[in-house]
Amino acid sequence: MNGMAGTGALVKLILRRDRIRIPVWIAGVAVFLLGSVASFPTAYGTAAERQARATLMDNPATVVLTGPGFGREDYTYGAMTANEMGGMTAVLIALMSILLVMRHSRHEEESGRTELLRSAVVGRYAPPAAALITVLGVNLLLGLVLGLGLPATLPELSLSGSLLFAAGLTSVGFVFTAVAAVTAQLVEHGRAASGLAGALLAATFALRGAGDLGDGTLSWLSPIGWAQRTRAYVDGTWWPLAPALLLTIVLVILAFTLRGRRDEGAGLVRGGLGRTSASGLLSGPFALALRLQRGALTGWTVGFVLFGAFVGTIAEQAARFVESNETAQRFFAQNGQADSAETMIATYISLMAMIAGGFALQSAGLSRAEESAGRLEPLLGGTPLSRTRWAVANLAATISGSVLVLGGGGLGAGLVYAAVSGDVSNVLRVLAAALVHLPAVWVLAGIATLLFGLVPAVSGLGWLVLAWVVFVGMFGPLLRLPDWLAEVSPFAHTPMLPTGEPEATPLIALTATAVVLMAIGVTAFRRRDTA
Repeated sequence: MNGMAGTGALVKLILRRDRIRIPVWIAGVAVFLLGSVASFPTAYGTAAERQARATLMDNPATVVLTGPGFGREDYTYGAMTANEMGGMTAVLIALMSILLVMRHSRHEEESGRTELLRSAVVGRYAPPAAALITVLGVNLLLGLVLGLGLPATLPELSLSGSLLFAAGLTSVGFVFTAVAAVTAQLVEHGRAASGLAGALLAATFALRGAGDLGDGTLSWLSPIGWAQRTRAYVDGTWWPLAPALLLTIVLVILAFTLRGRRDEGAGLVRGGLGRTSASGLLSGPFALALRLQRGALTGWTVGFVLFGAFVGTIAEQAARFVESNETAQRFFAQNGQADSAETMIATYISLMAMIAGGFALQSAGLSRAEESAGRLEPLLGGTPLSRTRWAVANLAATISGSVLVLGGGGLGAGLVYAAVSGDVSNVLRVLAAALVHLPAVWVLAGIATLLFGLVPAVSGLGWLVLAWVVFVGMFGPLLRLPDWLAEVSPFAHTPMLPTGEPEATPLIALTATAVVLMAIGVTAFRRRDTA
């Protein structure tokens, strides 16, 4: 039988299964980028305000977070788009590519569905080929949407520059689609393969940052660096995309070669034999939940500590920028805040807390993943463990993990800000400013639990809620959205410490809301059939 037999049918099957997921990814990335770009004229209406903004790009922490900052001498909206949105959008697209490839390759093998499909007329290489064709196509479609959507959103952005910028983002998606196809051959579990691909993404981001701080040599080792060196909207050039296309082809060939050297459902790197008896750290469902989440929890915590340190570093400089920018002053005045360094910290920590909602959704979503993978039935059927105890243990891991993640970010920001300001008391003040957002994060976890219990098939809709919360929180004041839209977000009700006044009532109300949502979700889970 031809090794590629059935590829077309599998592509149709993937598109059918992801008829909601793929459009949501495309819409999410497009809204993130186009919504941000649409706010530029409101926030930076004059050339002087844009040049003032360009001065922030000199900060080493900003260079690491965004990029080398091409075109700062004439800081147009195009240069602003490429410099400030390119890096983060590329990371988003890379994550989308990794998760989609893993969902339709390693996860399918892990669940046994690939073996079932191959009992029909499906070749050995058809499943990975179908996953690659689909995800590469999604990247092309997303690039086209962004390339045409940018000048439509902001006419000051040229069509040629927008297409080049979008092509750079697509090239990053191509590379990490191929990277995920390779890591899916190396290990036998989807989480490990995703983690390995994610680690490579983090490494390329770090290489790009280190290179941009130096002479730029290391940046040429990173696909993100290649995309940024197209210098879109400045003096654009296409040739830096050639290494990305070449690397994609090499990695795809490597993935198919490795696929031919391993058994179905196995990885090239085999795990060691497990212990004959569980350690004390696996003595209960809570310990098991923490064990299953340890990789994600470690990654989120480390990332938040670093992001918090970045916030503590730039707070003073960002405050000086706001003092010279009338629009930014109006933004903070509308929110009843002063243009001080601590206001900057409060604003950044609020954004950080919204992002921490992503950890809460991912952690709460693990329950559905375990159920879908078929690992829940033997756990509940072969032990005295009840459904309620299992679900509550997973929720406890989510709640305690969110404390660790958000607390890590607050501690990182507090330690650095205390060092910069010379006031040790700022450590606890900034840490408290982060932890005060926890009830809002738990509301998102409650929504995920509610969906898991009532309608598990659409439990991923919690991510749409998070996308809305972030969009309203970031752009609501700038776009002058109605107040009632902002009030829907749980983060609209948390105190903006350390500048605002601490209020217990909204925190109690948010915590009660989270508890009610979780209770309904767990109760519904007890009464429904498992997958």
